[in-house]
Amino acid sequence: MSLDLEKLIHTAQSMVAPGKGILAIDESTGTIKKRFSGVGVESTEETRMDYRSMLLSTPGLGEHISGAILFDETLRQKDADGKPLLNIMKDNGILPGIKVDKGAKDLAGFPGEKVTEGLDGLRERLAEYAELGAVFAKWRAVITIDSDIPSRACLDANAHALARYAALCQEAGLVPIVEPEVLMDGDHDLDTSFDITEAAQKSLFEELYNQNVLLEGCVLKPSMVISGSSAKSRAGVEDVAEATLDCLLNAVPAATAGVVFLSGGQGDEEATAHLDAMNRMGPHPWPLSFSYGRALQQACLKCWAEDPRGNREKAQKILLHRAKMNGKAALGEYNREMES
Repeated sequence: MSLDLEKLIHTAQSMVAPGKGILAIDESTGTIKKRFSGVGVESTEETRMDYRSMLLSTPGLGEHISGAILFDETLRQKDADGKPLLNIMKDNGILPGIKVDKGAKDLAGFPGEKVTEGLDGLRERLAEYAELGAVFAKWRAVITIDSDIPSRACLDANAHALARYAALCQEAGLVPIVEPEVLMDGDHDLDTSFDITEAAQKSLFEELYNQNVLLEGCVLKPSMVISGSSAKSRAGVEDVAEATLDCLLNAVPAATAGVVFLSGGQGDEEATAHLDAMNRMGPHPWPLSFSYGRALQQACLKCWAEDPRGNREKAQKILLHRAKMNGKAALGEYNREMES
């Protein structure tokens, strides 16, 4: 099957258009159940549809959000009026993406380490998702930092799976988002985070090259180089921005379409400030933007949960504000005074 290279490149460029980022609402049924129970909402097919349709129909969201990563259920859902959520996205100028991995499972022979599964039957699933209207996909690898991990085997196994997934995506006409997440959990310092993140990214790009993945039609979703969440002293905004940029410059080829960071447990404004600091240090070989889940949704979800019907518009305004702040950060034009 010959690749439509121009279409892939055009989609990838649209995903990282200036001042725009990607909304991650691809939580699995188990994860969204935890998020909902945290705010006192029962997780049913109807409440999940109601919440996600509220997010996607936010007026003006497409000015700051280029695309949204969906869970399988959401891609097929209709809102209360019978309108497919995909049509709502289209009307709002938001590209539909789909999470396709089957989750991180224990890596045999390597206690405490994970490898992401989901390659079996992926070609057929991608063909169906493309038919349904998705234009990009996402696969997440999970790397844990501890005293003697990650191992080289873990880094390489995850990089290989990401590259195989990416090649299959491009064959199906979908832009792959490759996500090698180095978890914040732990008490490691900034230097350790740098070394592991750099090793994970170098391994990934070596495998992408081996699998003939077109980098101009591929988007990287990395974690920032950041101190462990329980580190005794955590690095400040400028140090995180500098370390993250140094890491990317060492590991990520300039041909890559763009970089959209995950928030990975950072606070809402913290994630925005880090992105802004990096963009102020530009220009860079690639656009630097965001693909946040919790850092875009957290405050919005809390507001919506208090009164799902009555607070719909109020919650949408909260989401729009966070999207706008991160859109500014993607241009290096954010400052904390805008938060008020």
